Amino acid sequence: MEIDLDGYKIRNYENKDISSISFHANNPSVSANLRNRFPYPYTKEDAQFWIDHVLSQNTQKDFAIACFSEAIGGIGLEFFDDVYFQSAAIGYWLSEKYWGKGIMTKAVTAFTKYAFDTYKIIRIFANVFESNPASCRVLEKAGYTLEGRLKKSVSKNGKILDQFLYAKVVA
Repeated sequence: MEIDLDGYKIRNYENKDISSISFHANNPSVSANLRNRFPYPYTKEDAQFWIDHVLSQNTQKDFAIACFSEAIGGIGLEFFDDVYFQSAAIGYWLSEKYWGKGIMTKAVTAFTKYAFDTYKIIRIFANVFESNPASCRVLEKAGYTLEGRLKKSVSKNGKILDQFLYAKVVA
């Protein structure tokens, strides 16, 4: 899969991405607003584990965000079952070096369209820590709607934080 983002792209992960992913992900500012399963420090072994995991997926749902041949971030979906089988959570991260350039807004917009066109889902949602207003802006610019505030719903780096719930549904 490849989606053009005007000089950047969303594409499949490759084993050659290990060095760039470990370099760009190994940043406390990047990990600060992600779940704890995104490690910090982020090592080459972590990158290898992640890429092995992605390449073994039966249904590919996680992709690299890249400039030229270098992976600088990631975007993907988490699917659910039972009564939630038509919903998916979107998650994403980007190297701090590339923040503020509109890349993530383009990526979330394009990937959301791809996800609705590719998977049998009718709702995509994201939980954003209150400490990450930039991610709220990305989702709003990508057409997601703020559905609510989840009070004191996460503990990250010793702090109890609220989360904002954003979603986009099939029109």
